[in-house]
Amino acid sequence: MGRIFEVRKSSMFARYDRMAKQFSRVGKEIAIAVKKGGPEPDTNPMLRRVMQNAKGFNMPKDRIEAAIKNAMGKDTSNYDEVLYEGYAPHGIALLVVTATDNTTRTVANVRSHFNKGGGTLGNSGSVAFLFKHLGVFKLKSDGLNMEDMELELIDFGLEEVGEDSEGNIVVQCGFTDFGNMQKALEEKGITPISSELEWIPLNTIAVSEEQSEDVFKLIERLEQDDDVQHVFHNMA
Repeated sequence: MGRIFEVRKSSMFARYDRMAKQFSRVGKEIAIAVKKGGPEPDTNPMLRRVMQNAKGFNMPKDRIEAAIKNAMGKDTSNYDEVLYEGYAPHGIALLVVTATDNTTRTVANVRSHFNKGGGTLGNSGSVAFLFKHLGVFKLKSDGLNMEDMELELIDFGLEEVGEDSEGNIVVQCGFTDFGNMQKALEEKGITPISSELEWIPLNTIAVSEEQSEDVFKLIERLEQDDDVQHVFHNMA
């Protein structure tokens, strides 16, 4: 029984760590959104997106409101979104999105993670050309038809519509069309499960199971860093 309890306790702490990381990430995204477009979600599409995603993984409303209020404070850290590029083991390209108030600290940490994980941190532009920057909206499929969605959203920057493994509809648009697509969905009364700006690989690289473990170890190292928001890769 003791061992079972320890396993359950470990699992519980792991879930708590993931939730804490999510809340921290959202707090920084809210700070960046408020800095760029103000504290009113009605006039700030970026803030609406972040708030929507926060609700998607059950971040309490008062936590969201507190984060917006904190972002308006004079003593609040000013976060900037900085993209780092490099290679993991076995030639897998990585894009690391960070939100930082100290780029000197962040680049040193990211470089250390790459080195210890058997990868190499590259220069700006060394990897990004292998990806496409897209807006990705995940929608509940209830009452929605993919063919109809394609026709209705083509004028708002739609690049692709498909389905994920859970049966949700996934809508992709160009990075610069994100606001138009967000507004179009809102006007149709569709509330996305999530809406993100993602780096989608143009082509993927197949690796063995053993090699993929090496890559995921580096990705995990990066994702555990407090300054890292997202890590994208081109592994198949």
